[in-house]
Amino acid sequence: MSILSTPGGVIRGHLQSSPNVRRRKVRGEVVRGLYIAATVSAVAALVVLLISIWTRGASGLDWAFVTNMASSRAERAGLQTALLGSLWIIAFTALIAIPVGIGAAIYLEEYAPRTWWTRILQTNISNLAGVPSVVYGLLGLGIFAEILALGRTIITGALTMALLILPIIIISSQEAIRAVPLSLRQGAFALGATPWQVVRHHVLPAAMPGILTGTILALSRAVGETAPLLVAGATGYANFNPGGIFDGYTVLPIQIFNWTGRPQDEFREIAAAGIIVLMIVLLSMNSVAIFLRYRFSKRMRW
Repeated sequence: MSILSTPGGVIRGHLQSSPNVRRRKVRGEVVRGLYIAATVSAVAALVVLLISIWTRGASGLDWAFVTNMASSRAERAGLQTALLGSLWIIAFTALIAIPVGIGAAIYLEEYAPRTWWTRILQTNISNLAGVPSVVYGLLGLGIFAEILALGRTIITGALTMALLILPIIIISSQEAIRAVPLSLRQGAFALGATPWQVVRHHVLPAAMPGILTGTILALSRAVGETAPLLVAGATGYANFNPGGIFDGYTVLPIQIFNWTGRPQDEFREIAAAGIIVLMIVLLSMNSVAIFLRYRFSKRMRW
């Protein structure tokens, strides 16, 4: 132990690190190495998978493949019906889930009293985010298709997918709203603003980057879901384009699954091409989320 004199007083310190400190440093380096190895392994597996899919499917990827309808012959099969079905489902899922999810998040964070009922409601929302997707498919089949007699149609699939992503939108929107500084609200209230004016003109613009990011990522999850739509009534094979919300439909993941089940190797190749198209759709949606977050973040000045 040595004594070092300073202008402010006397500081005692060790000239050498204690064994406990050295052990903690070694443990920290070991854990850091394990994390790096796990990350490299995950990225390497993803790269190998992407290369494999691109190698098998790139040759069948052309404009005719996107515009052709489903067919029993691999050389004539295309994604037009499934792509339009996915667009219909995602569009109406967004119209239903986004306003309901953001509205619920605003109420829970800005208006709801902190009571036992609110805590129970919040716990149930968090639990619903972890429910298997096939359960939502059974729920959609029982309520929307049977009880409400909507049938196995686009509106049934959209309502089912809205239930699936609603907890995710609510939770991500709550986190974004919660991250807005309290001083922003207090300043607006001090100037005489009403609660709704504070939410509309101050809280929502500040939280919008996080809300949009969580919402688009939730919609991206809905694009890749298969089980709930199969249970709720999507067809495994369709050679017609949907023309309204009460028409039958199929979506990209189901069409790809249908092709992978065929015995011919040609269908497996076009299934790989379909996976590439689906990944392009997902990456485009994620890119939109990144762009919107960046644009709204630049507008905010604290």
